[in-house]
Amino acid sequence: MNNDNMEFDYNFYNNIDLKRILDKYGSPLYLYDEKTLRKNCREMKNLIRYPWFVANYSIKANSNIELLKIVRDEGLNADAMSPGEIYVLLKAGFKPSQIFYVGNNVSADEMKYAAANGVLVSVDSLSQLETYGQIGRGGRVSIRFNPGVGAGHHEKVVTAGSNTKFGIDSTLVNEVKEIAEKYSLKVVGVNQHIGSLFLEGKPYIEGVKSLLHIASAFDGLEFVDLGGGFGIPYKKQDSQNRLDLSYLSHGLEKVILEWMKAYGREVQIKTEPGRYVVAESGVLLGTVYSLKVNYGRRYIGTDIGFNVLMRPVMYDSYHEIVFFRNGKLLTGEKRSIATVVGNICETGDVLAKDRLLPDDIQEGDIVAVLDAGAYGYSMCSNYNLRLRPSEVLICEDGSDRLIRKRDTLEDLIAGYDIK
Repeated sequence: MNNDNMEFDYNFYNNIDLKRILDKYGSPLYLYDEKTLRKNCREMKNLIRYPWFVANYSIKANSNIELLKIVRDEGLNADAMSPGEIYVLLKAGFKPSQIFYVGNNVSADEMKYAAANGVLVSVDSLSQLETYGQIGRGGRVSIRFNPGVGAGHHEKVVTAGSNTKFGIDSTLVNEVKEIAEKYSLKVVGVNQHIGSLFLEGKPYIEGVKSLLHIASAFDGLEFVDLGGGFGIPYKKQDSQNRLDLSYLSHGLEKVILEWMKAYGREVQIKTEPGRYVVAESGVLLGTVYSLKVNYGRRYIGTDIGFNVLMRPVMYDSYHEIVFFRNGKLLTGEKRSIATVVGNICETGDVLAKDRLLPDDIQEGDIVAVLDAGAYGYSMCSNYNLRLRPSEVLICEDGSDRLIRKRDTLEDLIAGYDIK
């Protein structure tokens, strides 16, 4: 690691006083930067130079309503995976026509909720198409196909190919048409999602080609949704390359325009970015509370358990971790291998395993987990009856604003009928 370049990566949001933030809002907490969020929205909105292109933010990455308002303000539409996400999007000011409900193994009641709110429904199995036909005869529907091409950083997030639950097999186009005709359904769109956190554009473009081939079998489509999964470099210390948006943009434009010409009419093109929009806008802050050596292994104990950040224990995910004291980054001339852990009663409660970290880390130091804006708070829980943290926004003018309050002990029993 090149310590000379560390300040560039770790100069959080205009040198904001991290200790003041923790003292004000509590530890741990999620901290977001509005400028970064808006910049990432614009990159996704302008990914393809095509007048009928729209980016649908996938809110499962982060569903904070104040962040959603910023995303909406930047001109993105949204994807929803549940009635709860639809409800929150509507509360954030999205119009029903700006929301796309991409359900997976859902009940008829969920489909009814979406349709009753004017939200277009996507189905991803023949049986779900039958269900939707029974409750929405004569309506509009989109079909999620599995194009046979998958990508992603972990097997649990590869959402297309031969080993995943998602989408309809691309060989079943005729069966889709038969069910749609049976219920007088109009197939207005086809969609896919090949996986999450890819950093090479080629597999995505190949997946798009496969989906467009499927789309050619349907007349009168209004849109084709290419899916999301755009990755960000979590290993910046190792100079991990960013996703080449220029390469991706040019490749997609070429493929799309060629297909459009053959299809004979223009249709809307959608994508579903989630992580790319919010990941780098968020930092998770916590506090060091314990230091120990157990049988030769060095541990740094913090208040960031996997109830606060699930990704490392769920996906073996890597987040860069740095430490601060008195407002300064600990660079540490002397370093040794250490494992950073949380406060959950589980052996697997590991935030970062076998990292080369400064020897002079002390109790009370601030720990910062980088690139934590995606799948951080949205996967939080009260496991061990730990309180979910605050979420704080650093506004464009440099001020800080609470956008979700920290749990209280009373919140833990709010759902019970206690007499």
